[in-house]
Amino acid sequence: MATLVESPVAAVGTVRPADMAARGAGAVVAERAVSNPWIVAISAMLATFMEVLDTAIASVALPYIAGSLAASNSEATWVLTSYLIANAVVLPASNWFALRFGRKRFLISCVVVFTIASFWCGAAPSLGILLLARVVQGAGGGALQPLSQAILLESFPPKRRGAAMALFGFGVVVAPVLGPTLGGWLTDSFSWRYAFYINIPVGIVAVSMISRFVKDPPYIRHARAGPFDNMGFALLCLWTGCLQVILDKGQEDDWFGALWLRWAVTILAVSLVLFVWHSWRAKQPLVNLHILFRNRNFGVGCLLVFMLGIAIYVTVAILPLFYQEVLGYTALTAGIVVAPRGLGSMLGLPVVGIISHRVDNRWLLCGGFAVFGVCSILFSWVNLGISPTTLLIPIVVTGFALSFVFVPIASMATATLSNEQMGNATGIFNLLRNIGGSIGISMAETALIRRESFHQSMIAASAPQAGVWFEQRAAQSSAYFGRALGHAAGQPAALAAMYLQVQRQAMLWSFVDVFRWTALIAFAAGGMVWLFRRISHEEDGSVKTH
Repeated sequence: MATLVESPVAAVGTVRPADMAARGAGAVVAERAVSNPWIVAISAMLATFMEVLDTAIASVALPYIAGSLAASNSEATWVLTSYLIANAVVLPASNWFALRFGRKRFLISCVVVFTIASFWCGAAPSLGILLLARVVQGAGGGALQPLSQAILLESFPPKRRGAAMALFGFGVVVAPVLGPTLGGWLTDSFSWRYAFYINIPVGIVAVSMISRFVKDPPYIRHARAGPFDNMGFALLCLWTGCLQVILDKGQEDDWFGALWLRWAVTILAVSLVLFVWHSWRAKQPLVNLHILFRNRNFGVGCLLVFMLGIAIYVTVAILPLFYQEVLGYTALTAGIVVAPRGLGSMLGLPVVGIISHRVDNRWLLCGGFAVFGVCSILFSWVNLGISPTTLLIPIVVTGFALSFVFVPIASMATATLSNEQMGNATGIFNLLRNIGGSIGISMAETALIRRESFHQSMIAASAPQAGVWFEQRAAQSSAYFGRALGHAAGQPAALAAMYLQVQRQAMLWSFVDVFRWTALIAFAAGGMVWLFRRISHEEDGSVKTH
């Protein structure tokens, strides 16, 4: 049964007849001249590109941050998760702030806060100060993605929203894969601190372009925001804060083996249930969950973007770490090796932007997730003897597949929403993607540590320590090290060298496990794609679901 949905399209800078009479034709022409949707799109996308790029740049610099600030690799991952959770707190509230203060003014304020916080991230003398600055930076950057996405979707008619999302994809998909290369170059050539300083000139350009080209649409200019949902915001901060603490400290304190963590999980569950109940029943909630549960396509899109957040952040964070931790690459070399994924996305985004309104997007999504899963399986075939170009083709194809995933998800999830619903919807949409990313990074970090211990014990148990081969290799290594270090130190050095090889093999297999689990998530998401209702665009601009 087909459902016809009216899709009012309010391009940025739309002018009412009453405004035309009051301001004169010259002013109207001038406003229309600066409201070219592509210029507006580039201005909005620049802020998103800066915000997402920073996450990817930080991921490749984690080992250097840990060494510089006397922290472990596990503690260094808090730099990523604290940022994503701070994002999550602000994302749902972005629509209210946009209505209260004006979307353009609020967007500029967020860019300024993000840029200033970037400076303090680079200048941080300790891990605690860095995490505090990252929280402020995440709060400033939290609204950039939903605001930019809402501006883009409103600037184009529904039939061309695929092209708009393709451009938005350059910020959300290309930035994470270009970030490791830029971050590696800055880290190796200068310092990890420049991975944050690089945001300062980009933020200045973004503020300049947004000030000049972005305009608030009429419903924003004339809207009156209701009272702020204090209860909803407090519950949101409570459950997202508990989630951050659990993700950051869970592995360190043996997860549910710690009493305090079980209490934290209980508080998380209770506050999350209360948040959902309050948001559903309140007259003017911070997050309007009715859109999520009553619009089937938007609900399915949120579920899929949550799974995509897990998969893409695991891949972005783990693959450079594999090259650095297992193969001993520098940050720059690891960034260069994974950079071709950005080339794949650049090739795929224009293609999907052109064909997205001509082809059933469910096929594009299913194919994109399937190819992503296959590439994750190819990543799991790695060994200690691979060259920098061994995974070149899977890396490029992964980037190409991601463009066929992100654009159709965003287009189908928002196709049946009105412009007035767009701000709240994009906040929820990006909230779930960031939470998925936080959970994915924490799961991957935990899996790497625990599976490494498991594989190390299995390798040690299977080694024929009393066999002839083992004794011969041990004797040869002892003689080799004995000539260099002395006879007494030869045997301990030989055993230490053999143990290091066991550790490398165990670490390798832990990465293999994570890549395989990522493939399973991608394949599961590919099957869920068919929960979407098919979308067709009518000639009168309306949208029909089947």
